[in-house]
Amino acid sequence: MKKLFWKTEENRLRFVWRFAIYALLIVGAMFLLSAVVEWAVRQTASGLPNGPLLQIVNGLITAVAMLGAAVLAARWLDRRKFSDYGFHFSRRWWFDLAFGLGLGAILMGLIFLVEWAFGWIQIEGMLVNRVPAWPWGAWILSDVVLFLCVGIYEEFFTRGYLLRNLAEAFCTRRIQPKTALLLAYLISSSIFGLLHLANNNASLISTLNLIAAGVFLGLGYVLTGELAISIGLHITWNFFQGTVFGFPVSGGASAASLIGITQQGSDWATGGAFGPEAGALGLAALLLGSLLIGLWVRTTRGGTALKTDLAVYERLTAPVVAAEVPRPEETAQPVE
Repeated sequence: MKKLFWKTEENRLRFVWRFAIYALLIVGAMFLLSAVVEWAVRQTASGLPNGPLLQIVNGLITAVAMLGAAVLAARWLDRRKFSDYGFHFSRRWWFDLAFGLGLGAILMGLIFLVEWAFGWIQIEGMLVNRVPAWPWGAWILSDVVLFLCVGIYEEFFTRGYLLRNLAEAFCTRRIQPKTALLLAYLISSSIFGLLHLANNNASLISTLNLIAAGVFLGLGYVLTGELAISIGLHITWNFFQGTVFGFPVSGGASAASLIGITQQGSDWATGGAFGPEAGALGLAALLLGSLLIGLWVRTTRGGTALKTDLAVYERLTAPVVAAEVPRPEETAQPVE
């Protein structure tokens, strides 16, 4: 019976139980933070209306709850340093983040230019505010905070936490680290796509495309072992898609955008009401972006290699301390 719950060789609970507890920690943290915010609002004369501030608060609550719960999960459930999820901050980490931020903006800019050149979109105006009850600048600020939070907590959850823990769970005497990592990579990408199934205007095509987007977003992680590229990509892909160019973002529309557009092209090419992620042009951008990520990793690391150490659990033998010594570069297995 003990084997059902406890993995003796790792001296920790099996992944399914660790994940269940982590999920409960997230729910508890969100409930507590929401209660604190509600209490604080009641102390003021006015409530918290549905607008930019509410969007900012919701994004921050989710991010703080997910990452705060992960700090506890790392120490007491996963038994690892929190930085091992993909936050080994260094000069290289920040350069990778900048690359990801730039790549997301460039790819979405290319999608916009191609659609405009082919007449698939018509520019209707600039500095568009679809909910004029609030200033345009307030909506833009709220989108900056929201997409920053979403980029961090979605990449942490699906890549840093889920992909890594799944890879370790799959890695056994019969399943080699490389195979375990690839299985976890595919499954976590699929979960990422399925999590958007309930979005407005979602379809089978949009879900399959978002699974492909999960593979794209996770590529930097499985090649570097860090979340910098993935987080940067996610932030600017969403921000430039909705807030700059006025496209729908995974089925939803931003309240304000720099450019206002009317979609005119075929849905199979543009993604229609769901946004570029559900169209052929979006898939082409994912492929181009994947090639550029591979080129970046090869240029900065001297080659592309799967970080198979992500699938190998290193048992903690000493307490976690605040100041961590940077880990040495680990040997990675070349992609065949």
